[in-house]
Amino acid sequence: MTKQQLYENSKRKRSFLCIGLDSDLKKIPPHLTTVASDDPVFAFNRAIIDATADYCIAYKPNLAFYEDLGADGWLSLKKTVTYLRNNYPDQFIIGDAKRGDIGNTSGMYARALFEYLDFDAVTVSPYMGEDSVKPFLSYPGKWVILLALTSNQGALDFQLTEDKNGERLFEKVLRKSKEWATDEQLMYVVGATQSQLLQTVRQIVPDHFLLVPGIGAQGGDLNQVATYGMNRFGGLLVNSSRQIIYADSSIKFAEVAREEACKIQQAMADYC
Repeated sequence: MTKQQLYENSKRKRSFLCIGLDSDLKKIPPHLTTVASDDPVFAFNRAIIDATADYCIAYKPNLAFYEDLGADGWLSLKKTVTYLRNNYPDQFIIGDAKRGDIGNTSGMYARALFEYLDFDAVTVSPYMGEDSVKPFLSYPGKWVILLALTSNQGALDFQLTEDKNGERLFEKVLRKSKEWATDEQLMYVVGATQSQLLQTVRQIVPDHFLLVPGIGAQGGDLNQVATYGMNRFGGLLVNSSRQIIYADSSIKFAEVAREEACKIQQAMADYC
């Protein structure tokens, strides 16, 4: 999917919502583990997708929630991506993998994520440098979403530290990585709880898409994210996971998830 197609989907749906499929077998509605005992995780994902696809432009499975289940989890993940491809081809599919290693190892990660699982984009750690990221950038039409400024408390440990010239590490990551690819293939993760720094991010990468996790359960503010993070074309994918997919644990879970997704989309419509 191209940058222009993402913009067009956002404008058409009046939404920049990305829904995180952090599907935990221990948290999904208990009736699914019996009624859909062959693959309850996929049954859960399929129901969430069918209920919410009208209101979002992207889905983001977090691979940890599937790897936890071993081979069964990978099968559930593969089935989820295939289901989206076959039924909702306008959805942008992000593999939240946070990979990054020496070049040949990154090449194998990229092959698994882009060829086998067929994601449109993957999240990648930049901290081993250019040669650890380049293998992911070798796939035409695919995207790298580079970790820049995250929402967790530990972000203070490294990302906001300054060098002798006063440049913070996240700023260095943004400036250096711009040399590796254009805004047609490279996005950045910027946590919603770091909204006070979004203006700084936008000064460095004014035209790139930003994936912004952390609204809802993590406390990020949508208004601040939209105010300081949007560029002239939109340029945001704002993720919500638990607030939507775990809004209810009864047999009406998908219906309630739809209501939650609709609320966020309606709030986003004011900015589209």
